Amino acid sequence: VRGKILYLLFSLLCRLKGNRLTTYFKVRKEVPLMQAIMETSFDVVYLISVITIGILMVAKAKGNKEYTLFGIMAITLGAGDAFHLVPRAVALCTTGLENFTVALGIGKFITSITMTVFYILLYYVWRKRYQIEGQKDLTIAVYALSAVRIVLCMMPQNQWLSAASPLSWGIYRNIPFALLGLLIIVLFYRSAKEHNDSAFRWMWLTIVLSFGFYIPVVLWADVNPLIGMLMIPKTCAYVWTVLIGYNAMKAENSKNN
Repeated sequence: VRGKILYLLFSLLCRLKGNRLTTYFKVRKEVPLMQAIMETSFDVVYLISVITIGILMVAKAKGNKEYTLFGIMAITLGAGDAFHLVPRAVALCTTGLENFTVALGIGKFITSITMTVFYILLYYVWRKRYQIEGQKDLTIAVYALSAVRIVLCMMPQNQWLSAASPLSWGIYRNIPFALLGLLIIVLFYRSAKEHNDSAFRWMWLTIVLSFGFYIPVVLWADVNPLIGMLMIPKTCAYVWTVLIGYNAMKAENSKNN
């Protein structure tokens, strides 16, 4: 009798809620609860952290253009990633990724653009920190690679709004992006070594790690979804990038005080 009563109550509740409970249990079957909780928690902590650090850097830069630029760069990183990570978190916690294809596609497109802007800003951080003058050819190369990357991202062949975007275009648009990253890696590695810059001595490594974890995801995540887990250490590498700038600013402000 108790079982029948519970069944009737559950049926009534499902009707009153528009079958939301049934959908919920179906979702929990398709998307593991632990994955939804852990991934969403990680993304929330990441976004809040980098955006907060960016705001603090802009606020406490005390007129230092390098750290103001670095703060804007961190905010750009977090704000851009939010366009992809927020819809993903909502999807994981509700009806599943397959029902958020359009939102996720738009988010990936926006993130692709903002990440390109991120590296342009990082290039100017390098120029400010090491007081680089001239070198127009280098600046042209940075903008040329960025422009090619953005144009490739805007091509309809990317099929951002499709659940099965072509791998070939994922590779095409990431070639200039990887070259841009490689250029920034070389610049920071050489300059930090030449100037004996202990604060930024690992900046080049954070970029190497971010690309090292990102490239396998682009190439093989569709074949083996577990490879997508590499986005977590990739994200941690970017947090390290931001922390390097923040800690350098704190040390410099303390010295000046």
